[in-house]
Amino acid sequence: MPSPVHQAPHLRELGAFLKTRRSELSPSDVGLPDLDQRRRVSGLRREEVAQLAAISTDYYTRIEQGRLVPSEQVLAALVRALQLDSDQSEYLDNLADHATHRSTPRPAAQLRTGGSRVRPQVRRLLDQLTDTPAIVLGPRTDILAWNPLATKVYADFDAMAPHELNYVRLIFTDPRMRELFADWTAVARSCVAILRREAAINPADPALSALVGELTIADRQFGQWWAARNVARQDFGVKVLNHPVVGELTLDWEIFRYSGAPEQQLVLNSAEDGSQTQERLARLGRM
Repeated sequence: MPSPVHQAPHLRELGAFLKTRRSELSPSDVGLPDLDQRRRVSGLRREEVAQLAAISTDYYTRIEQGRLVPSEQVLAALVRALQLDSDQSEYLDNLADHATHRSTPRPAAQLRTGGSRVRPQVRRLLDQLTDTPAIVLGPRTDILAWNPLATKVYADFDAMAPHELNYVRLIFTDPRMRELFADWTAVARSCVAILRREAAINPADPALSALVGELTIADRQFGQWWAARNVARQDFGVKVLNHPVVGELTLDWEIFRYSGAPEQQLVLNSAEDGSQTQERLARLGRM
């Protein structure tokens, strides 16, 4: 039997996530007849999701209202019913797992002390990567450490105030970022999806709520994309930068996680051997 809870923040987010996903599907998307052409709202009804998942409407309603923890079998049925992808399924599982094992969020102080210390050895590694732009991201994509080449490729992190050192904040509030990234929209949407995924860890984190509130006011698109509750886990990719000094840079990026500080991510950028980007990075490094 599912276990009742008292509006745990993880379950509130789980219910809201399910509601958003069902709003994106029509009966025809899931093989159901649309017998009512005058739907007041778009998407599937709760009873249709319940039918697809082979559970009662009352059971599903309580899940969506954040009133109980669904079983693993029900979660799997909802993943199939709502046609969730692997990232969305993992997000759902994480929310349910946190609600089951920890009904109250971690204190903000614990997040700060656990996620903001970068080991001296990691800082030394950054400095030794002279031809590779590298940064360390912490909780909420806070920028915790960087090497000199990263400041020449992206922004002068050394000159920024501590509250400015957040990757998502820079993407949405620094106009230079819109010029720097060849596909700013794709980068920005990806940042929102990654930040949303972090809400599965601690959806009631006051610092995360403050950041989301700030960016929702600062940028209308951020608010729209945050409300869409899209989630993503990205560990590698390619990005193109229109650098104001050396021109176009095509960078492969990889994310590495350290088991001793799982909330930190080392982001390394590299260029193909013999490419113009490699030559341009070398030129930037000499400046």
